[in-house]
Amino acid sequence: MKSSTRELAVFGGTPAFSMPLHVGRPNIGDRSRLLERLSDILDQRWLTNDGKYCREFERMIAEKAGTKHCVAVCNGTIALEIAIRALDLHGKVIVPAFTFVATAHALEWQGITPVFCDVDPVTHNISPTAAEAALTKDTTGIIGVHLWGRACEIEQLTALASKSNLSLIFDASHAFGCSYRGQPIGSFGEAEVFSFHATKVLNSFEGGGIVTNNGDLARKMRLMRNFGFAGSDNVIHVGTNGKMTEPAAAMGITSLESLDSFVATNKDNYDLYSEELADLPGVSMLKYDESESCNYHYLIIEIEESMAGINRDQLVEILTAENVLARRYFYPGCHRMEPYRSRDPDAGSGLPHTESLGSRVASLPTGTSITTKDISAITQIVRIIVNNSAEVTELLKIKMSQRK
Repeated sequence: MKSSTRELAVFGGTPAFSMPLHVGRPNIGDRSRLLERLSDILDQRWLTNDGKYCREFERMIAEKAGTKHCVAVCNGTIALEIAIRALDLHGKVIVPAFTFVATAHALEWQGITPVFCDVDPVTHNISPTAAEAALTKDTTGIIGVHLWGRACEIEQLTALASKSNLSLIFDASHAFGCSYRGQPIGSFGEAEVFSFHATKVLNSFEGGGIVTNNGDLARKMRLMRNFGFAGSDNVIHVGTNGKMTEPAAAMGITSLESLDSFVATNKDNYDLYSEELADLPGVSMLKYDESESCNYHYLIIEIEESMAGINRDQLVEILTAENVLARRYFYPGCHRMEPYRSRDPDAGSGLPHTESLGSRVASLPTGTSITTKDISAITQIVRIIVNNSAEVTELLKIKMSQRK
């Protein structure tokens, strides 16, 4: 365990960890059960095309999400694209700028213009007030994002969509296993989209799912994920290849069986981080509402430079040298990525909270791949940095000058 600034790896010390600690290292679950399922898939020689594992995975996801239907697909981005296409969104659609770029790209890819609106500085979620201000005659929908697994303002967004005759989709990529006012996330809006990417709390190697209570919409999306085929040789709708494979579904089922233990580990990690980072000036940890179901999968901190004496980027640089690969989520905001920044270089002036969060937020490693000892070592490094911020920043300046 390190105890002084001179021991920090960025200044020549030995890294605290010999191997990198990643944000979002995959949860694995019961390896033997997974291998049994994979062996069965190979024996059956049914590798894709709506096999029994895909159907069972869909049933389990719908049950967990509290919905009538789940359409499993190959990844979360395709899930968004199919939901958007199935709802006939066009023109302009409002999305928060503080999200993963796939939320915007799923629109842009289909010739739909994402209109970025600001977020609430406390929740980090889309601001209904900002969304309403962004409406135009060309707006056909809103995509709300349940960032970090915390539900956005569902009731206000639902009222806004209803009043304005807009479609409402929720990007629930972070929110599997979470709830809003006691109701599982999944049954809100016209459809909600999950990601089962390897970095998520529940993974299917790579995968996604669309959940809905609308049977007609579900049938339409099933056609769309399989080229529009209704039967073996009858194409009745435009479609793409978005099918989930049987091995992916087998991994998803295996992950579901261990979901409670994954969440319990995340909760223990969250509690330990909370305890060990408590009362550290300028360092605040994102809190979860423990009256709701939470997956605690994202360990998010904000760095307020005026109080911490160090900024987020400096902290990330120092942690990276220790092999703690903290991430700057979601930096720098979708509006500062292509093609959006070329289209509207001054978009940031209307997104003050997104701009601010983009410079302050970092995600730290958690999940089943790290130990309590690892967390204590990480938090000790953070405490050393903040408690000795004047010395640390001066040493960083010296190091920077030496590079030149």
